[in-house]
Amino acid sequence: MIEEEFVIKNSLGLHARPVTNLVQRISKYKSTVKIAKNDEVVDGKSIMGILTLAVACGEKVKFIVEGEDEQEVMNVIRDLVEHKFYTEPL
Repeated sequence: MIEEEFVIKNSLGLHARPVTNLVQRISKYKSTVKIAKNDEVVDGKSIMGILTLAVACGEKVKFIVEGEDEQEVMNVIRDLVEHKFYTEPL
């Protein structure tokens, strides 16, 4: 299991477009993905679940990845977060 915390830098936080990009990219992997904000934990492959967290710009979220391809999945997540989910300029 791998856990990593990220600060969300998207100006509108995790809204529909970046969440859709995330879910589309990681859904093809076998590992399970959970996203935690404060005491709430949701399925990282569920668009609606992630949107319920209402993650705003500057907030921290923890990604928890577990499975046979967990390192590859975390690399994808890290890339998406660092590039603002490819939805706005860096």
